Amino acid sequence: MVELKFLGMDFGCALGSLSNGQFPEKDCLLPLISKLLGYAIVAASTTVKLPQILKILQHKSVRGLSVVAFELELIGYTIALAYCLHKGLPFSAFGEYLFLLIQAIILVAIIYYFSQPLGMKTWMKGLLYCAVAPTVLAGQIDPVLFEALYASQHAIFLCARIPQIWKNFKGKSTGELSFLTFFMNFAGSMVRVFTSLQEKAPMSVALGSVIGVLMNGTILSQIIIYQKPTPPKGKKKD
Repeated sequence: MVELKFLGMDFGCALGSLSNGQFPEKDCLLPLISKLLGYAIVAASTTVKLPQILKILQHKSVRGLSVVAFELELIGYTIALAYCLHKGLPFSAFGEYLFLLIQAIILVAIIYYFSQPLGMKTWMKGLLYCAVAPTVLAGQIDPVLFEALYASQHAIFLCARIPQIWKNFKGKSTGELSFLTFFMNFAGSMVRVFTSLQEKAPMSVALGSVIGVLMNGTILSQIIIYQKPTPPKGKKKD
């Protein structure tokens, strides 16, 4: 069998079977599909929060957005990325966290900008994150504490979504939340459940993806349910 590997993906097995007029075996095909989907998620993650960022900038408003939810999401991405780097997982299994973290930082900064005036508490939170995040990402903390942080990461992501879900439910509106961003989050979490299991990632990693499916799916359904129809142009309201 001719080896044909690229970015950790072995195409030789599948291509060899197809060239012989046979459908590739499951043990040959599933790892390849998992790698391809993993890199697809990483590629898509480079723009997943862009619709939300552009919507805020377009309307110059953060109406309906829970600031706490986005702050907790930023912390969750930081811990998740640091843990995956520490565990030495393949980039295709966690690469999206790098791009999601960068976009989350930009998004929180924009939310702060349109939430003027900022109190001392907000400035302190920002400075504390800038001081602690580099240490966590470098893995320069006690291994036991690292495991505890990652275990808490699931609770952090859960708590990051609950305030937003409750705010949507209470106001029967999703404000400036972007449908496209949460749809991509939901789809990415669905695919990541499969790739986590296929890549034999720690079960805690797969659990985080399951939580992502449930939480993003809930917000996505709220955006659909609470979406107000756009009145026809030229028609005046009574």
